[in-house]
Amino acid sequence: MILLQLSAGQGPLECCQAVGLALSALEKQCAGKAVSLEVVEAVSAGKPGCFKSVLVRLDANEPKAAKQLATDWQGPMLWVCPSPFRPRHKRKNWFFGGEIYDVDESDVQHHFRFQACRASGAGGQHVNTTSSAIRATHVESGLSVRVESERSQHANKRLAVALLYKKLEEEKQASLSAQSKSRRQQHWELERGNPVRVFKGPGFTPS
Repeated sequence: MILLQLSAGQGPLECCQAVGLALSALEKQCAGKAVSLEVVEAVSAGKPGCFKSVLVRLDANEPKAAKQLATDWQGPMLWVCPSPFRPRHKRKNWFFGGEIYDVDESDVQHHFRFQACRASGAGGQHVNTTSSAIRATHVESGLSVRVESERSQHANKRLAVALLYKKLEEEKQASLSAQSKSRRQQHWELERGNPVRVFKGPGFTPS
């Protein structure tokens, strides 16, 4: 299982739209390469099609296919287009980024603890009579999540692991010292001069 996060960072709304356009482009690319894509989490920027960040899960019968596709979206990326929200704005370069989290499912049983429980809320007989919900805990850190959005324990386990990996990464970033954050920001600013992918115009055309 491959997790890929597309993020606008601290960028303005135009960068958030770039994330939304990138997600649409990624969905089309996955469909053409027999790679399944599931949106695990999306943080809206308040306008349709605009996201501060999107976390997706990529799966394929051939694991290398998902990893290779995700690699195309890793690193800083650039959308070159006049602002669709501020017509008089001179800036045309909108940066966003992609980060891969490679989840080794063979190691999941050693790092996570799972507890089945009954799903709550509306859902008919299935929800009331089965214990499909899962509470997953990362053993080392104690972080936990509860997932009941899927209809099977297996699917909920996979989604719970994906969410925990993301939470662990967020905890890691939050623990950085001010000095480390400064160095990371400087590195990010330098990377902006060398985007791994460039898209142009309202049609988000790769260049």
